[in-house]
Amino acid sequence: MELAVALDLPSKEQNISLARKLKNYNLWMKVGLRSYIRDGKSFLDELKQINPDFKIFLDLKLYDIPNTMADAAEEIAKIGVDMFNVHASAGSRALQSVMQRVKSLKNPPLVLAVTALTSFAPEEFEAIYGASIEEKAKEFAKMSYEAGLDGVVCSVFESPLIKEVTSQEFLTLTPGIRPFGEDTGDQRRVADIAAAKEAGVDFIVVGRPIYQADDPKEVVEKILTKI
Repeated sequence: MELAVALDLPSKEQNISLARKLKNYNLWMKVGLRSYIRDGKSFLDELKQINPDFKIFLDLKLYDIPNTMADAAEEIAKIGVDMFNVHASAGSRALQSVMQRVKSLKNPPLVLAVTALTSFAPEEFEAIYGASIEEKAKEFAKMSYEAGLDGVVCSVFESPLIKEVTSQEFLTLTPGIRPFGEDTGDQRRVADIAAAKEAGVDFIVVGRPIYQADDPKEVVEKILTKI
């Protein structure tokens, strides 16, 4: 299991300050929509300057028509990120288009598909997708696996089901991890590290419990010890 730190702070300076505090650890750095729109590729370059061994997970959740998704995926791959994601609900053709484009490049990044956002309550999800989270997560995961993606983004609770219907090597990344029972904020389907390990999760994303801590470094060390 690997740790991705969510750089979700209100300013570039705060995110850079956090990255500097964690520069001695070879971590994944998750850069989301707000940070990337505001700070762009130069922000990713700065992170690599702080520690060249940082791996970048660009969390933009692409969702568009197949050709537009493939074009965007190619550009993302060219800027040198190590992993990015798309929405599985864009459909099989879109996923296949993304992978055909990305895999044609040298040193392609990992590509994951979002199954169900962890902010969804079960009834909210069902109202939009017409099925339970578990049903659709398995369906989206199988579709992503068959399209050649490397894994999916899901909650801890869906990870074992997904690996059952795909492969134990098919990656699962889980956001909303609260390693020591912290407040869940706007996340609904959250879990701790022990549950993530039990579920066979490959990547955990931790944000607030690290960047809101008095000593982020100490929290990261505790998490790394647990995983």
